[in-house]
Amino acid sequence: MDQATNNGIIDTPSHHSVDETVEKLKGILQGKGVTLFAVIDHGGEAAKVGMKMQPTKLLIFGSPKAGTPLMLAAPSSAIDLPLKILVWEDGQGQTWVSYNSAAYLQERHGFPADLVQNIAVVETLAAKAAE
Repeated sequence: MDQATNNGIIDTPSHHSVDETVEKLKGILQGKGVTLFAVIDHGGEAAKVGMKMQPTKLLIFGSPKAGTPLMLAAPSSAIDLPLKILVWEDGQGQTWVSYNSAAYLQERHGFPADLVQNIAVVETLAAKAAE
C-alpha cells in the first residue's frame, strides 16, 4: 500500500500464515540478538470476550542501544518505540506484515536523519519474515 495514503504504514504481503510469519520473525529477531519484548495476540484476546477477529498479532521488539539515542534526540519518539510489526490476516485470507516506516517516524518526531539507520532494520525484518 502507498505510504503517503497509509500514514507511514508499510504493508507487505506474507507467503505464510499469521502464526508461521510470527514464528519466522521471532527466529530472525533471536538470530540478530534483538529483544522481543512482547507478542500481543489481538485475535486471541477478542476470542476470550466472545468476539471473532481475523488472526492479528503485534510483535514489540528493539534494542536499547539503537532506540535510546532516538529518544534522547526526540523524547516523543518513545511513544513509537520499541519498534512494532503487526502480522494480520485480511478478509480474503491473505497475511500481511505491517510496520511504521523509518522515514515516517523520523518525520513525525524530527530526530536527526543520521539516526534513521537505528530503526531502518524494521524494513529488512518485515521483508525477511514475509518471504
